[in-house]
Amino acid sequence: MRKILGIAAAAFLIAANGAQAQPREKIIIDSDIGDDIDDAFALGLALSSPEFEILGVSASFGDTVTRVRMFDRMLGELGRSDIPVAMGTPAAVNLNAFTQRRYAEGGTMAPRPHPNAVDFVLEQARKYPGQVTLVAVGPLPNVGAMIDKDLGAFRLLKQVVIMGGSIRTMNDPLMPLDSTANLKFHEVARTALFAHGSMLTNILAGLYYEWSAATRASTPILYDPMTLASLLQPSLCPLTPLHITLDDAGNTKETPGAPNAEVCLHSDADAFAQFYVRRVTGP
Repeated sequence: MRKILGIAAAAFLIAANGAQAQPREKIIIDSDIGDDIDDAFALGLALSSPEFEILGVSASFGDTVTRVRMFDRMLGELGRSDIPVAMGTPAAVNLNAFTQRRYAEGGTMAPRPHPNAVDFVLEQARKYPGQVTLVAVGPLPNVGAMIDKDLGAFRLLKQVVIMGGSIRTMNDPLMPLDSTANLKFHEVARTALFAHGSMLTNILAGLYYEWSAATRASTPILYDPMTLASLLQPSLCPLTPLHITLDDAGNTKETPGAPNAEVCLHSDADAFAQFYVRRVTGP
C-alpha cells in the first residue's frame, strides 16, 4: 500500500518560538507490523521524535493477535508500555507474510488490556477533536470500520495520513510505488544505524535480520516511515493537492474536481535516509 494521501492534511511544522514550545502533534499509528520491516522502522521513528505525542498504536489486518504481541514487546523493551496498544479484528488472511514472528512471539511481557482498535481511535477523536492525526501504514480494514461505525467521530480527526494508493502509475493499485519505491535503505545507512548500539537500534537490527532471512532480501524499502518523516520535514515528500476517487475495484484515481487530498508524488531518498539515521540515533 504505497502512496501518501494526506486527507484534510496540514503539514505539521515544529519550530522554536522563543521560550514557548509548540504543542506536540497527537498521533495514532495503525499498522500491520510484522509483515514487511518498514512498520517497525516507522514505530522507531515515531518513538525518536519528541514532536509527536503517541496516543496509541493499533494492529490492523490478518494476525492482529501476534501484531499486538509484537507492539507490546517492542514498547516494553523500550520502556514505553505507557503507550496503549489496540487490536483490530483478527482474520485468517496473509498469515505466511508475518516475517518477524519469532521476535513477536518471544519475550515475556506483563499482560495488559488491548482495546478494540476502531473504538479506541474514535474515542481519541472525540476526546481531542481536530487534534489527532491518524497515520495508517497498512491495509485499511480498521479505517473502513471506523467510517462505517461513526463517520461523525471519524471526521473529528485532524487529518489522516495514509501509505496507500497509486496515482499516475499502474504499478500498484494501492500506494504509488513511483513516489516511494526509491526509499531503499542501503548498506551504508543500515551500518550507521545498527552500529549506534542503543536498545532501539539493536531491536531494529534484529528485526531486519529476521526479515532478511525470511524474505531472502537485503535492502528494505522504508515506505511507512515516510508518512511520519513527511510530517516532521515536509520537503522530504512534498504534497500536491489532488481530487482523488476510488473505482469499483478499489483503485485510487486522479479525477477532475476540487482537491480532497494531498498526495506525495516524489520523494527525496538520500535526504530521507540521512534524516532517518540522524533522528533515530540522536539524543
